[in-house]
Amino acid sequence: MGSRFRLLAVALLAGILVLTGCTVPVVAPNTGDGAVAPGAGQPAPAASGQAAWRPCPDVPAKLVGRGANGMTYDCATIKVPQDWSNAGNGQTFDVALIRVRSSKQHDRIGSLLVNPGGPGASGINLAVYLSFGAAFQGIPAAVTDRFDIVGFDPRGVDRSSPVECISDAQLDQSFGYVPDPVTQPEFDGLVDLNRTIGKECQAKYGDKLKLFSTVQTAKDMDAIRSAVGDQKMTYLGYSYGTLLGATYAQLFPQNVRALVLDGAVDPRQSFVAGSESQANGFALAFDNFAKWCDPNPAQCPIAPDAKAAVTTQIDKAEVSPVTGAKGRQATAGWVFYAVISSLYTQAGWQALASAIKSLEGGNPAEVFQLADAYAERRPDGTYSNLFDANIAINCADQKTVPDVAQVRTDQGDWRKSVPLFGAPLAVGMLTCAVWPGGHDPYPTGPATGSPPILVVGTTGDPATPYAQAPALANMLGVGRLLTWEGEGHTAYPQTNCVTDTVDAYILNQTVPPEGKRCPPQ
Repeated sequence: MGSRFRLLAVALLAGILVLTGCTVPVVAPNTGDGAVAPGAGQPAPAASGQAAWRPCPDVPAKLVGRGANGMTYDCATIKVPQDWSNAGNGQTFDVALIRVRSSKQHDRIGSLLVNPGGPGASGINLAVYLSFGAAFQGIPAAVTDRFDIVGFDPRGVDRSSPVECISDAQLDQSFGYVPDPVTQPEFDGLVDLNRTIGKECQAKYGDKLKLFSTVQTAKDMDAIRSAVGDQKMTYLGYSYGTLLGATYAQLFPQNVRALVLDGAVDPRQSFVAGSESQANGFALAFDNFAKWCDPNPAQCPIAPDAKAAVTTQIDKAEVSPVTGAKGRQATAGWVFYAVISSLYTQAGWQALASAIKSLEGGNPAEVFQLADAYAERRPDGTYSNLFDANIAINCADQKTVPDVAQVRTDQGDWRKSVPLFGAPLAVGMLTCAVWPGGHDPYPTGPATGSPPILVVGTTGDPATPYAQAPALANMLGVGRLLTWEGEGHTAYPQTNCVTDTVDAYILNQTVPPEGKRCPPQ
């Protein structure tokens, strides 16, 4: 799962300030190949300015302890049809919004809608974090001086009619499961776990499972645009949020003002190809981590062979996991997810090295910190609904999925071709392979009629490998690629070059020249 929110959470936890819990791939691309005619999305039903805002300083207070200086926070809820193709049946979902406005705002342009990715991460939480500006690698003042930041929890996520059908015990079992179940009984056990999860979710939601699709959420976005009173959409989407933005642009090209798609997903990749690509992305990031670590023992206590140190601890955890506080065991699965978590940002590399060193000494606390930040597992052992929503959205989006036998074959093949990450990403496809819900695949065509759309790719991105960025820009037809020669997942606002380029586009719709690249620093 790719997510700006996850990146922020891990960075904060590491003190320098996410493969998923149910073995769903981090990003689940789709095999759909149908283009959507301009304006094919239904017009938003919400009247302009319909959102009924109320002050909600309690939201940032709960997340961060306080609101950002000079910012006010207001919340609203709008109702959207559960099924936009049958909007007249009266069945609705609640979609929760937050609006952050600077006291220094002037010459207001409109709202900047934000989404952190996942799918399943909270856009409300992201908007709060972004409101703190440089302190949390947030939105620069140049933008907040001209725009409201509007975050929303997509349907099924957190505060917006949340999907809740996976128990905390099942999530613990899934995260803690051996990441590469080699023996047939181990593999069959993971299949059974995923079947049980699917059956329980179907029993609760039935045919409505497919209504949590990206296409439905993109149509919700247009209702949000209307409800906040904007004539055109200005949007910042990270990771999976780029898929959401691309879908919006195909459905509502006439309503686009400026879309920034950072950490791009290639919608034309198949489910299988996307999972394999992501395995290679994490392998590249792991290589880069080792290249940083091995010659820097002062900063990296597991030098001079970081790869061996990490893999040794995962192997040991399969046989004899270290026991931490309250008897919790750092199984191979938890150690593996700590690795995944730390690779989302270069700043997480030192945290990974420290966690592995501590684990070698018999203390798994730092491993749990990293993995729990990724999983949104709370200290009391409960979880957010991130992974309930992630599965429902990912699996609804698929046009085709592999069967269990194909997953097993890919597991063996990818184990050889992509050590450490290939097999786990292959078995990650099991959840959708056995998912009983219906499918509502997103379109994969040009955004004909839209103004230029800025697509941002990072050369060292582990979760959405760089090759997907030019592919998305090309698919849209109106995409303009900005390349950051950096590490980690997503780029804005990491450096002055990236920040200045994106700000100019958001503020003035200034498109960078073809082939623009930003250096690492």
